[in-house]
Amino acid sequence: MQIEEGTTVPRFALFELGFRPFFLAAGLFAVAGMLLWSLVYVFSVALPLAGLPPVTWHAHEMIYGYAMAVVAGFLLTAVSNWTGIRTWHGLRLAMLLAFWFVARAACLLPFEFALPLSATADLLFLLGLIAGVSLPVIRVRQWKQLGILSKLWLMFAADSLFYAGAMGYLEHGVRWGLYLGLYLLVALVFVMARRVLPFFIERGVDEHFVPRNRPWVDVASLVLFLAWALLDVFTRQSLLIAWLSLGLLGLHAVRLFDWHTPGIWKKPLLWSLYLSYAFITFAFLLKALAVWQGLSPYLVVHAFGVGGIGLMTVGMMSRVTLGHTGRSVFDPPRMVTPMFLVMVLDVLVRVLLPAIDSAHYTLWIGLSQVLWMLGFTVFSGMYIPQLVQPRIDGRPG
Repeated sequence: MQIEEGTTVPRFALFELGFRPFFLAAGLFAVAGMLLWSLVYVFSVALPLAGLPPVTWHAHEMIYGYAMAVVAGFLLTAVSNWTGIRTWHGLRLAMLLAFWFVARAACLLPFEFALPLSATADLLFLLGLIAGVSLPVIRVRQWKQLGILSKLWLMFAADSLFYAGAMGYLEHGVRWGLYLGLYLLVALVFVMARRVLPFFIERGVDEHFVPRNRPWVDVASLVLFLAWALLDVFTRQSLLIAWLSLGLLGLHAVRLFDWHTPGIWKKPLLWSLYLSYAFITFAFLLKALAVWQGLSPYLVVHAFGVGGIGLMTVGMMSRVTLGHTGRSVFDPPRMVTPMFLVMVLDVLVRVLLPAIDSAHYTLWIGLSQVLWMLGFTVFSGMYIPQLVQPRIDGRPG
């Protein structure tokens, strides 16, 4: 991206590029949102939550609150790199963040208009994000990004379904909106991992290694996932979904094999991303077991959510923050390793322990909540100073 001569670098850089405010918001909301969920679930504290059932509020806020903040920060930054055009910054970026914040905060208001206010702000945030990402792409006619843009429009449609259901206008809207949102996030993880993870691995390991990418895996995994997601959201074809889950397990296992080299495990910014992909792959096995062995579907959801999306997003936020503040991604802070280990332990506690010992389910959920908050507290403590301060190399951005 070209920087004009004479451009001044502000001392407070929070609204200079999309990753800065949205990664900061995601890190803080990951802690605050989970604290509220812990108060409600473990300690039975009554909160308004816009009249939504607590579990529904929690699911929606993790998908459209936390995860979409990360998506917004990542895409607004990546599109600047892809197109060479600076995406929204300054006042427009602050307004986009304000819509996101109002959508989250409105749910805590003890008023009847809380849910309509949250819905309005949330959908305006998504429309603003679509505009902020689309305009540079259209300007340079970079049509290869249309796949990502289409997923943002689908997220808008899914969130609209959710609110239509929550307000009583659409019978299955809440379920459709939540599961479509979750699976669209998984699809985004697949797309971005396929784009960047092999490159990161090739550049990041100490040994010579070229990850293999098989075109037939790319095509088959896309087609099967589309069929799997649509069947799971809109039908009750559980047996077919189970077999498709095994097919997706096999395809992504091949990809994990093709991308693996021992040097990954020496680099926390690599093994965290690799493990997150592995957790998503494992979630397809759990999905089949949910059909054939009666495994709780909530364990499957959290294998996707905590293991796949949670670990992938905190890994990508760490890498992007380092790279775009002028720091080396090959020499991350020492605390990233314990942070990632806490997040991995969180996945095991949330997914595996309830499957092994369901008698202490509430205990495992409470411990998982603590681990999640601990991981993101460490993340926020490390990266908020970098997010609000200018680049250390003096460049704008």
